Amino acid sequence: MPVRTLPLPRPRHPRRAFGAAAVTALTALAAATLLPTGRAGAADTSLRSLAEAKGIYFGTAITQGDLNNPALTAVAGSQFGMLTPGNEMKWDTTEPSRGSFNFAPADRLVSFAQANSMKLRGHTLVWHSQLPSWVSSLPTTQVKAAMENHITNEVTHYKGKLYAWDVVNEPFNEDGSFRTDAFYNAMGSGFVADALRTARAADPDAKLYLNDYNIEGQNAKSDAMYNLVKTLKSQGVPLDGVGFQAHFIAGQVPSTFKANLQRFTALGVNVAITELDDRIQLPATTASLAQQANDYAGVVNTCLAVSGCVGITQWGVGDADSWIPGTFPGYGAATLYDATYRPKPAYAATATALGAGTSPSPTPGASCKVTSSVNAWNTGLTEDITLTNTGSTTINGWSLGFTLPAGQTVTSSWNASLTPATGQISAANLSYNGTLAPGASTSFGFQASHTGNTSLPTLFSLNGAPCTTA
Repeated sequence: MPVRTLPLPRPRHPRRAFGAAAVTALTALAAATLLPTGRAGAADTSLRSLAEAKGIYFGTAITQGDLNNPALTAVAGSQFGMLTPGNEMKWDTTEPSRGSFNFAPADRLVSFAQANSMKLRGHTLVWHSQLPSWVSSLPTTQVKAAMENHITNEVTHYKGKLYAWDVVNEPFNEDGSFRTDAFYNAMGSGFVADALRTARAADPDAKLYLNDYNIEGQNAKSDAMYNLVKTLKSQGVPLDGVGFQAHFIAGQVPSTFKANLQRFTALGVNVAITELDDRIQLPATTASLAQQANDYAGVVNTCLAVSGCVGITQWGVGDADSWIPGTFPGYGAATLYDATYRPKPAYAATATALGAGTSPSPTPGASCKVTSSVNAWNTGLTEDITLTNTGSTTINGWSLGFTLPAGQTVTSSWNASLTPATGQISAANLSYNGTLAPGASTSFGFQASHTGNTSLPTLFSLNGAPCTTA
């Protein structure tokens, strides 16, 4: 278990880090034929399909604001099979004042999930954080009724639409004692059983979970969760699983992770990785990205090796929408996708762990083709690139990723916006050339300085999907 001098902080609202540091290296990508519409192009290559073939799910968490980001939604809708609303089902959104419910924000995410054939995980019904002040201000004699009413109304509203609920979230302190929040102060530890029974009565078919962080390895906190689960099961309280958030630091996945999951499944509950990310000290390096790839693969392999591990959810889609940089200064790059939603080495490692080929060809089912040419002189060069939509669906907005050879630095560009100037480049359309009908092409280019290497760029990918080159 990683040693932390302070408990892992939890943000009131996951913060976005749109200025995340550019990744400095990228290994060969696993096949991921995403079409720009967000549909999976080849049924056997997306993370969701690979995971489902192994009998588990692979999910993500987004917020309603993310629905305005086409690059994010394209990846989310095609690559992930489970959706967790980041904030929209929490108490301060769903019942901001007593008896006044607002499900509209969460409903929008439910609609997105349904449109993309994704399962849904409810998060969360009872939590000490993101709790409106009126709850904490109630007399202790009124808290139980308020909690039961909240659970009943929210679970009933989504009855039949959700796969599972995180009924109680983060009930423990780091030393294994219960948090002294409004619910514990009013009902003692019995609030957990009461919340579970209330949720089961409102939707008998939804899976009911307890969820917490820093319980991935065997320690005082995970012992407390284990003993709670053991007690609840012995009392016949409805409990289907335990969620392990898995907010890891690269290279610090606990060695007791697998054994810990197994001792919980031995109690008769399922386990799930519910909020996975693996943060790196910035700037990311080739070594740290490789370590992150090993960590992600290890989490997948652990889940597959534990009978009763039902799935994995990454918290966020890419580094641009991760909560990590806003909460842990100096850290970031914690997800499978970089700040422009291109797959990172961890993506390739995850896909391989889920059963993808180790050296897949992007040609079958590819939706884009790239041709390029270079004109070089002493210390400079110009590059002309033509992008062709070889798919059957119109592209509305494109981002072409590629790796710029070492020693080359972009100094200017035309017909596209390029960032950053070196390394992993993202070329985005301008206002007049973002639409590409099937078979249509667009051209752009750039001028760059070089230190002797005038090679063409490599590893072209369109909105996260590998392109063929000619």
